Amino acid sequence: MFTGIIEEIGTVLSVKKGGQSSAVRIGASKVLKDIHTGDSIAVNGVCLTAVTFDGQGFLADVMNETFEKSSLKSLKPGDPVNLERAMKAGGRFGGHIVAGHVDGTGTVTSVEQDANAVWFTVAAPSEIMRYCVSKGSIALDGISLTIAKTGDQWFQVSVIPHTLKETVLGAKKTGDLVNLENDMIGKYVEKLMNLGHDEKTSAITEEMLMKAGF
Repeated sequence: MFTGIIEEIGTVLSVKKGGQSSAVRIGASKVLKDIHTGDSIAVNGVCLTAVTFDGQGFLADVMNETFEKSSLKSLKPGDPVNLERAMKAGGRFGGHIVAGHVDGTGTVTSVEQDANAVWFTVAAPSEIMRYCVSKGSIALDGISLTIAKTGDQWFQVSVIPHTLKETVLGAKKTGDLVNLENDMIGKYVEKLMNLGHDEKTSAITEEMLMKAGF
């Protein structure tokens, strides 16, 4: 489990693609301080497992499906990436609940300066937008951000200078692909309320909620 508060910007050292799985080596410093084999580290919002490590970085195996369904497929040596270790029990929860399970990708369609902040407009498919609400949360390349505005196929976030400096957002430009993870609470509520298309009945009804005092 992650919080969407990026700890450092790492650097892609190598990407090796194989038949069934691939591997990516990431150069880092802060996330290596207490690293162990098997630790989870979010790389641009994608939860990866460190299989080996040394003083310069760590190696993570990546299923090809993960590569293809995220922006990791476009990584190349030298690229900067957002890094966050899994949250410790009892740690500060500065962002929101982020699982590191990317729901899909979006495309940056505009980057506009506004005083000391920068507005990013991101185009996203309907399966992402259905969970996007004004003042709600979204993880963009693993960064916990607040949605300011939404449209049918887009949303906007306003990013402060600190976030621009401490994450890869500062280098994003129009046309760039970004990983998106919706707030998981909305997805669970939808499932329980049976608003999806895969169930015909629901245990939660208006009558049941009224009897329970809601």
